Amino acid sequence: MFKTKIIGTGSVIPDIIITNEDFLSHEFYDENQKKLDVSGEVIVRKFKSITGIEERKYAQQGLNTSDLATEAALKAIADSGIDPETLDHIIVAHNFGNIVNQSIQSDAVPSLAARVKHALKIRNPKCVAYDMLFGCPGWVQAFIQADCFFKAGVGTRALVIGAETLSRVTDPHDRDSMIFSDGAGACVIEFVDSDSGLLNHCTLSHSMEELDYIYFGASYKPDSCPNHRYIKMKGRKVYEYALKQVPLAIKDCIDDSKIGIENIKKIFIHQANEKMDEAIVRDLFKLYNREVPEKIMPMCIHKFGNSSVATVPTLYDMVLRNQIKEHNVAKGDAIVFASVGAGMNINAFVYVV
Repeated sequence: MFKTKIIGTGSVIPDIIITNEDFLSHEFYDENQKKLDVSGEVIVRKFKSITGIEERKYAQQGLNTSDLATEAALKAIADSGIDPETLDHIIVAHNFGNIVNQSIQSDAVPSLAARVKHALKIRNPKCVAYDMLFGCPGWVQAFIQADCFFKAGVGTRALVIGAETLSRVTDPHDRDSMIFSDGAGACVIEFVDSDSGLLNHCTLSHSMEELDYIYFGASYKPDSCPNHRYIKMKGRKVYEYALKQVPLAIKDCIDDSKIGIENIKKIFIHQANEKMDEAIVRDLFKLYNREVPEKIMPMCIHKFGNSSVATVPTLYDMVLRNQIKEHNVAKGDAIVFASVGAGMNINAFVYVV
């Protein structure tokens, strides 16, 4: 049976390390523009206890999102061994396009995917390049979309990339700014007759009262320029939404794939918040009246932060390369990819390695 299979992966971790201590001198305000009456040390300590983040990586000033995407793509193509001219689709998931450092304007025309295709020097006009805007679940959704195209007879090979430079849209006066980071992850996928590959997927969008749980807004600091917008998040709302909806969505996806939960070896979940991810996986296994198995969920958030669409492909690439301690996957393993983010959107797919 034909399935969509990953045949190459690559990821890019930027060079600049920003530690929690680098935020100690920041003046933090709440959403009502009231200065927080606690020390930086207390804010940072509480932040780490909740998110698990100790460090995050920022891109160098001369690099844009499309540059990171291109570098990850080159690694994935080299790993796959394919001729890039044989690609039918290039899909780049992101949220803010290219943002030149110190700029306030997002640049997504031409699309980042078109820029990546240009940088890869692919001349084939039948290789179609386009972007995916779907919040943090963008890379997972781009993978699902490519699979749907393949099954509809539109191409058999795609390059799927998640890339972000969130450090350039973070409000230095918002505690949540410490969560976000930069990076890129990519994979080459192919529709082939195989026992391995994508088995089943699901996607949900809740866009009523959930619409503005994550949004673009002005700085929390009073008298800041109202034209300069930043990524904003209602943390408690996001947490409650994720715990209520994500375990159910993943369960439906697993059940529809006809793979028992006991056969799932790894869950590659969007690296948003350590405690939230742990709670999602715990609640998922509660739905099956089971305890969470040891080493089911690899994590890279501690040192890399939340790079949005890049977190899932980066994490998978690192596990394949034995760069996450005590985590690996073997041929025939059933695994889950899942994400949640702005929209609010949730998606997941079950995959056999």
